Amino acid sequence: MRKNIVAGNWKMNKDVIDAQQLMFQILEYKKNNPTNCEVWIAPPSLYLMMAKDLYEKDEVGVFSQDMSEHESGAYTGEISASMLESIEATGSIIGHSERRQYHGETDSHCNRKIKLALDKGLIPIYCNGETLEQRKSGQHLEVVKNQTEVALFTLTADEIKKVVIAYEPVWAIGTGETATPEQAQEIHAHIRNLIAAKYGKEVADEISILYGGSVKPDNAKEIFSQPDIDGGLIGGAALKIEDFAKIIEGFNS
Repeated sequence: MRKNIVAGNWKMNKDVIDAQQLMFQILEYKKNNPTNCEVWIAPPSLYLMMAKDLYEKDEVGVFSQDMSEHESGAYTGEISASMLESIEATGSIIGHSERRQYHGETDSHCNRKIKLALDKGLIPIYCNGETLEQRKSGQHLEVVKNQTEVALFTLTADEIKKVVIAYEPVWAIGTGETATPEQAQEIHAHIRNLIAAKYGKEVADEISILYGGSVKPDNAKEIFSQPDIDGGLIGGAALKIEDFAKIIEGFNS
């Protein structure tokens, strides 16, 4: 059975004091409020150990924002799957649109990272999605199809069930364009149908697919009510406990 998930990607934000404060606020919120979803955070790598020490009972999942496609070696600045395993991290975001845009990451890179993560018992959050140009030219379904197949379809059925997918409509991030819940649902259903065609409906129905667009407190409930949307990968709204909590509450009936 797939999980409801709200995951906060902090990106390159927060100094150590502010990061610790937000971690405590999330922990207090979790202790005092019933949630109908799992709560995950992806702080800057500098704070991963601090998060793991705080969330020692696994109240909150702790993810890195990226990891290396290499097992070890002379790769300055990189973090390996083994390193994440050694601190008992929950997993890693892989293939975020900003990693693709600024660091030239491809779906082949993502495929190698996903395999390494799974080998170490980590949960990969694999991100995909089309650009504004691809959306306007009607290529969005084919683009997401190709991304999904290259990054994921070398996995076994048992392996792919352990992957979480995050659909990011890159065309709706910082462009002034807005993705409707129905547009998000269309792509989520498309991804699930692709997986079902390859691995079977039972496997596809076990995979959580998150929406990585602009989820806000005022639209979370409507977005999460779509049948194939299992939660969100949240950016800016994850940096304030008031906003993050309201998004989590989008799963409350």
